[in-house]
Amino acid sequence: MPRGSVLVVDDELEIREGLEALLSSENFDVAVAESGEAGLRKLEDQPFDLMLLDVSLPDRNGLELLREIHTRDPHLAIILITAFGSIDMARAAFKSGAHDYITKPWSNDELVAQVSLAIEGRRLREENVQLKRALKQRYNFPNIVGKSEKMLAVLDLVSQVAPSRSTVLIQGESGTGKEVIAKAIHSASPRAERAFIPINTGSIPVDLLESQLFGHVKGAFTSAIASKKGLFEVADQGTIFFDEISTISAETQAKLLRVIQEREFMRLGGTETIKVDVRILAASNEDLMKLVREGRFREDLYHRLNVISIQLPPLRERKEDIPLLIERFLEQFCRENAKPARRFSHAAMRLLMDYDWPGNVRELENAVERAVVLSTGEYMDADLLPEPVRTREIVKGVRLQLAEFMPAGPGEAGPGAVPPLSLFEIVEEVERRLIVDMLERTNWNQTEAAERFQVPLSTLNQKIKRLGIETRRRSGNGARGAAVGYAEDAAEFSAGK
Repeated sequence: MPRGSVLVVDDELEIREGLEALLSSENFDVAVAESGEAGLRKLEDQPFDLMLLDVSLPDRNGLELLREIHTRDPHLAIILITAFGSIDMARAAFKSGAHDYITKPWSNDELVAQVSLAIEGRRLREENVQLKRALKQRYNFPNIVGKSEKMLAVLDLVSQVAPSRSTVLIQGESGTGKEVIAKAIHSASPRAERAFIPINTGSIPVDLLESQLFGHVKGAFTSAIASKKGLFEVADQGTIFFDEISTISAETQAKLLRVIQEREFMRLGGTETIKVDVRILAASNEDLMKLVREGRFREDLYHRLNVISIQLPPLRERKEDIPLLIERFLEQFCRENAKPARRFSHAAMRLLMDYDWPGNVRELENAVERAVVLSTGEYMDADLLPEPVRTREIVKGVRLQLAEFMPAGPGEAGPGAVPPLSLFEIVEEVERRLIVDMLERTNWNQTEAAERFQVPLSTLNQKIKRLGIETRRRSGNGARGAAVGYAEDAAEFSAGK
């Protein structure tokens, strides 16, 4: 299957033929045009994924032509070909809407990488748009992104329970998006026009929580100089979402149980019974049933809350959603920070896909925001990612490699088994492989490796000498040569490669 369709627009026959041969050999469908007008006619005849456009054409200015093309097809990815490269050229290209530019003469590997990045990036954006449209048509949950089977199962359940008034317990690890799901339930319910009130019970002192929930009458306590409505009254006909509900006190649990059962309560210090119709949604990152067994949570309240249970999967169990989430966050944070479009390099995307994300979607969101804020160019490499993301793959890889050196247990050693190493030898081997791995990631730039390890360069040099690591000369075509499309990586991971 072709990797995409490319239109080459250049007035030099040798360049057209060379690019056609190169890209065809890389399994792209290629068409060529010798002028701007000929290129426009080609675009009218058939759609393309990408255009390679010469800046200096005999009949048209490439930048002006680019702007005209984007009025016809704003989603077409365009890479400009120029005989010179400069900051001014780059600014003009990006300002005109180009995906990127490449200078003559170019590296074939670099050009193919840029073409792949542009095409796969466009496809990912189109997939994201289509997915949002499909999710909206099917569920009308515009703030939820995901295509994994586990997330689609969650959304199916949300769409079923939303129209009811039943209490829902949303469980999952921290950062999985429990409040997002709660808002989706509320927005798809008959109560959508009424209040949705989230309350994080873990962040409010016990004595203050009841006052906020149920309100109080004047004189109920020292600072109660006037009567005040509680959140249950404010949320009448609407929804209250209790986050971290496992943290509420036993006394508050009893009062909450009464509200759920009787739909009534009394303000603190009051004697009047107040009737309310409030839907309750609750969330917990702890196992409430375990807390019940331990006597830390009321069993009757647990069963009242757990009428319908929604279990959110951690991000590590739905990694096919990571590229779509990244695209969503990139769009959001570039807009919020008034920055041009940003993209992750091949190396950075691999780290993002390999990381287990113990903080789940919230941690991924923070990582993308950090990279966007700190970035100075279009391509964001691994050095802009948080330290845990950059180092976890190294540690994981070394752990797997060192399994062969670990002492065998009784009966585990067999013919050809490696003699067990001492603790000192194992530690030394771990250190050696960590350093070699980091040096390879930095193209054997010891200064950069020392910075990533957060040690003085002299310390790293001493360790390299002591461990007998042979250093190599730095090589490669620069950061852009490593910028293979992150969507391509995502496709590989989604396919289980």
